[in-house]
Amino acid sequence: MKNYRWLACAGAILMVATTAGAGQQPAAKLVKFTAPVRGEAQMGFTKPVTKRTGKEITTVITVKNLSDKLALVGLKVDEFWYDKAGNPITGDQYRHRKPIQPGEMIDVTLHTPVIPKMDRNQYKFEHANGSIKAVPMNAKGEVTGS
Repeated sequence: MKNYRWLACAGAILMVATTAGAGQQPAAKLVKFTAPVRGEAQMGFTKPVTKRTGKEITTVITVKNLSDKLALVGLKVDEFWYDKAGNPITGDQYRHRKPIQPGEMIDVTLHTPVIPKMDRNQYKFEHANGSIKAVPMNAKGEVTGS
């Protein structure tokens, strides 16, 4: 009789453990590690779309990692605004904290306060492990020049 009680308890525990595990979410997918670009990286960019809204200029640029195998890590985009004499007067900086995978496209948004002396602007692209060769591309992500 003692053996049957033990078997009954073990069966009840097994049943509870099975039903408790049934409601759990499946394990998260493992993300494959992609090695980062070292040195000069190639990146495509669309023509910047600049709009003035109140006391701010908003610029949106779509960029694409043109590498076939390596991730672009620590993307940094600087925007510099100059007056007519060529003196720097304002600007903004964007940092992308996540790696940009090969072929991945992201939008970079820059916000710059309006200063009446603003005449022209310039962009500088860098990544955590070196410089970037930026090439123009169309909205579909196809390179249009070099």
